This record gives sequence, C-alpha cells and structure tokens, in this order.
Amino acid sequence: MPPIRAGRLPKDDWKRLAAMMDPNQQLAQLLQQDRRYRLDAYMFVFEALSYAQEVMGMGAECASEPVAGIEEEDDEAEGPQRHVTGQELCEAIRRFALQQFGLMAKTVLNSWGVHKTGDFGEIVFNMIKIGRMRKTPHDRREDFDDVYDFETAFHEEFKITVD
Repeated sequence: MPPIRAGRLPKDDWKRLAAMMDPNQQLAQLLQQDRRYRLDAYMFVFEALSYAQEVMGMGAECASEPVAGIEEEDDEAEGPQRHVTGQELCEAIRRFALQQFGLMAKTVLNSWGVHKTGDFGEIVFNMIKIGRMRKTPHDRREDFDDVYDFETAFHEEFKITVD
C-alpha cells in the first residue's frame, strides 16, 4: 500500500471526512467554540489515525463506548472496531508528521496550535465529544500527556516504546 499523504485518504475515509467538513456539522461548531487548534490540526489527527491503522498496522479490535447525544451513522459497523491507544496515536502522529513535513514537523504542528502531546489528547477528545472518533471505557484524555517532548521527538532518530 502506498504511503498516505496529507489530503490523500483511503476511499472509505472520504465520506467521513466530507461529513466532518460540512459547515452545518458539529466540527464547524467545535472550531467556533474552541479556538485553540486550527482545522488543519483536527484533519491531521484524523488522517494520522488512518495512518496508524492502515500503514503502521496499529490497533486491536475492541468495543467502543457509545457517544451520549450522538446518533450512530448508518454506515458505522456495530460491534468491535480497531482501537488505537493514546500512546500509539501519538507515535503515529509523530511518524506521519515527519513523513509529511520532515524537520519542519514541529513548526507546522505549532502553527496549528499543537505544542505538546497533551494537545493531541484535547483534539481527540473534542472529536469524541462530537462523535467523529470513539473511545473505550479505559481511554482517558491524560493518556496523551507527556508521551514525548516536542523539542526532541521530531528528529528522525528519536524512538519511543509503546506499551
């Protein structure tokens, strides 16, 4: 499978991404309510999730929690889905950012309002809140805190161990 590049999602993800971009959807409202992160940051995290699952082979099947107040989409499969942990997603985001932006990765992420791995957690949990991502009963926003330091993480030789 060729690498996924920013703006080039697998076919199945285009429908979900189109729904995210509809100005009448919750993401547009979220961006107005929480101005810490640019739309690019949300899209990049969403693309990095696909990168984690499809390219890096991350994720194990497990049941996710229903999102209160959010109706299930008709095309959403019931039952277990591939779940990526907060640490795994942080590592996938780091690798995807390096692949896409090279040594400019930190600068690009910073320009979108992302300065630490905890910001990825804020983005993910904002997307969970509006029904665009899912979590298991064991997932916490804090799972994203201090996974790596941005000052050192965006160099090719940096590696972390994912539990």
